[in-house]
Amino acid sequence: MTKVTRNNRDQKYQLLKGINLMGLDLRGYDFTCADLEYANFQGSNLTGVNLTGANLEGANLTGANLEGARLLGHVNLTEANLSSANLTKACLGGANLSCATLSSANLTKANLGSANLSGANLMSADLTGAFFLNTDMSSANLTNAVLAGVQLNNTNMTGATLSGANLRGAKLEDANLTGANFD
Repeated sequence: MTKVTRNNRDQKYQLLKGINLMGLDLRGYDFTCADLEYANFQGSNLTGVNLTGANLEGANLTGANLEGARLLGHVNLTEANLSSANLTKACLGGANLSCATLSSANLTKANLGSANLSGANLMSADLTGAFFLNTDMSSANLTNAVLAGVQLNNTNMTGATLSGANLRGAKLEDANLTGANFD
């Protein structure tokens, strides 16, 4: 097993593909630019973790606590499973979450500016107070999602499903809702 060192910026994490870190307390770890493709973080505590520029394609983050985590620098979360994950106040600016599963995830006050959520499943997710600017949410499933007080400025929601979604107080300035389904 590859040793992971907390807050050691000199440590490179190149050999972590498919690693099983399920249920571990990894608070404060620095995984900058790590290749964590298909890694298992199910139920892990990743509070305040730095995942800037990391590859988490297909990773399992089901039920993980990512509160305040930094997932910046075009972090790749394509097809990752973040069901029931806690992403409260997480920084996901520019992240690629295309086709990711975020059903029942808590994204309260998360920053999703310039993120790619095209085709993502956000069914029953809580996005209260989240920030979206130039975000791609085309064809995303937001069925029963809570979008109360969100800013969807210049957000592409073409073909998104918003059935039963709570949009109370949402700011939709220049949002593209062409073909969006509200039924």
